[in-house]
Amino acid sequence: MRNSSKVLNGLSKHGPQADYRYERLYRLLFNEEMFFTAYQRIYAKEGNMTEGSDGKTIDEMSLDRIKQLIELLRTETYQPQPARRVYIPKKNGKMRPLGIPSFDDKLVQEVVRTMLEAIYEGQFLDCSHGFRPKRSCHTALTKIQKTFTGAKWFIEGDIKGFFDNIDHEVLINILKERISDDRFLRLIRKFLKAGYIEDWTFHNTYSGTPQGGIVSPILANIYLDKLDRYVMEYVKSFDRGLIKRRLSFQRTLDSRKLVVKRKLKVVEDANERLELVKKIKEIDKQKMSIPACDEMDSDYRRLKYVRYADDFLIGVIGSKEDSKRIKEDIKTFLESKLKLELSEEKTLITHTEKPAKFLGYEVTVNKSNLAKRNIDGELVRTYNKKVYLSLNMDTIKKKLFDFEVLEIKRNEGKEVWKARERSKSLHNDDLEILQTYNYTIRGFHNYFAIANNSALLSRFRYIMQYSMYKTFAAKYRSSVPEIARKYVKNGVFTVQYANKNGDVKSQSFYNESFKRRNPATDVQLDANLTVYHSKNSLIDRLKAEKCEICGAEETLEMHHVRKLKDLKGKTHVEKVMRARYRKTIALCKSCHVKTHAGTID
Repeated sequence: MRNSSKVLNGLSKHGPQADYRYERLYRLLFNEEMFFTAYQRIYAKEGNMTEGSDGKTIDEMSLDRIKQLIELLRTETYQPQPARRVYIPKKNGKMRPLGIPSFDDKLVQEVVRTMLEAIYEGQFLDCSHGFRPKRSCHTALTKIQKTFTGAKWFIEGDIKGFFDNIDHEVLINILKERISDDRFLRLIRKFLKAGYIEDWTFHNTYSGTPQGGIVSPILANIYLDKLDRYVMEYVKSFDRGLIKRRLSFQRTLDSRKLVVKRKLKVVEDANERLELVKKIKEIDKQKMSIPACDEMDSDYRRLKYVRYADDFLIGVIGSKEDSKRIKEDIKTFLESKLKLELSEEKTLITHTEKPAKFLGYEVTVNKSNLAKRNIDGELVRTYNKKVYLSLNMDTIKKKLFDFEVLEIKRNEGKEVWKARERSKSLHNDDLEILQTYNYTIRGFHNYFAIANNSALLSRFRYIMQYSMYKTFAAKYRSSVPEIARKYVKNGVFTVQYANKNGDVKSQSFYNESFKRRNPATDVQLDANLTVYHSKNSLIDRLKAEKCEICGAEETLEMHHVRKLKDLKGKTHVEKVMRARYRKTIALCKSCHVKTHAGTID
């Protein structure tokens, strides 16, 4: 039986070959190693302990369960369960529907996802950044900052209800361009048609990708790859000219400067040389006071495009009419070819001196005459027309409100921010309270660390810090000064605790610098996606067929818990799992039943 990495690397080898068609893919689903690797990859996610519509979770995973799944696939009797629909709040206050598939379906989808990724990753274009290996929101934003220089207009693109409105027939036809395996395509169609259960009522799905499905992001990228290719072809016909036409006065100043520099080379008198240098500096100042080129040059146009999932941003060097035409052409393409609709509410044309919102950041293009001399001694506008990524104070305010640590008061019509205790944390122990604040600050900082104004995060930390002080004060019915005297060591708020060995350790409040971090370097597309095989430690433990509690030699089941902190150490099994720092333990059937019943010794 071939290991999964060899299978996937074999598929990825032909990925960049657009005319290559894949056959006999379905039989790869009979390979147990593919499922073993998939299980190892996704087992640690907390959501796997949430019941699907079949009432099962990842708990009780066994080799027999995988074999049964493969047998269902072999006979084509496998039928995905409908997802259990729940709702989670969106940033705008509305509710977002989320589907919870059964774990067996997640496992099959993960295998299918890795196969599709191996096939398509090599053909995806550089403008796509969502749900791809080695790519992220930061790589998309960095690409914008490096390539949108000089853009005059932004087109903020948003596809209306994208994941719910993907047309099944269009998607299957796109897949048929690369895949000639009816059984594999039928399996994809089963995922698409699985439906969902809400309030104990089954609902068919006539469009959209699987609710909450692991395979949904890769299917979305395959679908929108058509948009990426359309825009890249559009760029070829839209772009015009090599450089913008220089203004006549700039050319005149260049000529004057050249004459003065030639004189400077032959003049030997020190005073005369100083006068010539002074003239050069005066000319440079004049050059910096007027545009370097004709901003309205109709013979020079450029279009830049970056997409992350269903959000995209276009930068246009051209007129507003050009931007309107681009927006309409993209709208027509989406409607006619992909049966999708642009959201008129969110698809905006914005002048680049005003912020465009993309992936939580505000994106603008600087207009600045600030200059410095380059390596050749020439005075150049260093910041003019450069892209600026910024963090908005409203974003900080919303984060603080969502974390429930901020209250706003009014003083003579002005907003005054006041930290407040976080009531949700009052019943946690000291270390948990500190870690909750630290994790939140670190996560927020990590995401906005590439903002040009990242120092603004110090305001965020200030409110978080004093909220934490007030939380401790409320917990112990004390005051903030008393809490500071008790916990602040060498100027840093510190909590001491004992680890599992009884050693006294300490953890301090987040105190890292908010200086801007260098954005990620450009991501280079490899010819193929190389997949490395990781050791299947979970499977090895199941294959050992020796219970990790009683030592019985028989078929085992893997016992899972959602989080390590759920292990209170009250039972022998929990003590063993805590000692090994694992959320899993391989048990015989008898020990597993006793563990859930709480009767194990």
